[in-house]
Amino acid sequence: MKPSQEMNISIVWCLLVLAFAIKILFSLTTHYFKVEDGGERSVCVTFGFFFFVKAMAILIVTENYLEFGLESGFSNFSESAVQFLEKQGLESQGPVSKLTFKLFLAAVCSLIGAFLTFPGLRLAQMHLDALNSATGKITQILLHINFLGPLLMVLLWVKPITKDYIMNPPLGKESVPLMSEATFDTVRLWIIILLCALRLAMMRKHLQAYLNLAQKCVDQMKKEAGRISTVDLQKMVARVFYYLCVIALQYVAPLVMLLHTTLLLKTLGNYSWGIYPESSSDFPMENSPLPNSVYSEFPPADGKMKVTVVQITMALGSLKNIFTPLLFRGLLSFLIWWIAACLFFTSLFGLFYHQYLTVA
Repeated sequence: MKPSQEMNISIVWCLLVLAFAIKILFSLTTHYFKVEDGGERSVCVTFGFFFFVKAMAILIVTENYLEFGLESGFSNFSESAVQFLEKQGLESQGPVSKLTFKLFLAAVCSLIGAFLTFPGLRLAQMHLDALNSATGKITQILLHINFLGPLLMVLLWVKPITKDYIMNPPLGKESVPLMSEATFDTVRLWIIILLCALRLAMMRKHLQAYLNLAQKCVDQMKKEAGRISTVDLQKMVARVFYYLCVIALQYVAPLVMLLHTTLLLKTLGNYSWGIYPESSSDFPMENSPLPNSVYSEFPPADGKMKVTVVQITMALGSLKNIFTPLLFRGLLSFLIWWIAACLFFTSLFGLFYHQYLTVA
């Protein structure tokens, strides 16, 4: 078997990392649901329903404004699945309807939005505290870029901006082609990875800003009348340090989801890391039958084993023909855009809440 036809083991590791990140966010969200006195449960449910409606609205928007490639990817998936079922002697109109596919995708998006609600709200508070404690101009600029990073990721899939101002910028009365579509896809991947690296580099500033809350609480108590025991004061300060692990998980988990979804998009979408990729990577791989070398890799003595391995190989090859890079491009691009959109919206709401709705 040729190396190009072998499975890329990095896909398995990326999927495992994504599964662990989602499990961590799920565990943190279920912890908020167990709190009966606070309003965390209501906040999660409200944002979950809001993101469900928002996802349905986004999925209705035509690809003239958002270029995910979901429509073309789903059409290619349905056609490939119908051809596969016909080869098996089964008649079918397709594995799933477009409405069911979009409803399922909207449900997944609502869960992701609910999971990212409190990480976004917490990020806004740490962003404000980090800005107040930052002294250098460069640090403040990096903090602002870090906060607006998800917005930049969202704009990378807005078709009027990418097509009219980045790929074909206007120069006078004419538009000059600056880069090809394949080059822009690669640049988009690199921009997302660089923004993820910036957020990781700013992690120390944000965590230190959270730890400074203990000092703020002590200073606030000095201004208030009354007495407090030393034990209660120690418990209040220790509570901030004990909760640091949760804050770090809320900061890192969305970053890990974005990064590894981008890596999956590069691998499964058949993209290239080069700024000027080869022409063969611009289009998804064509469906091709397995080479005859698969049958000649086994000695003729291994009869049953040879037949079993060939059948499994043929089945995996058929699945690869159904789940094409065109489908993964549309699906993973939409998921990256959605994670970035949820992060920015919840962070923006948290910024408004901590800036105007809470008492300093």
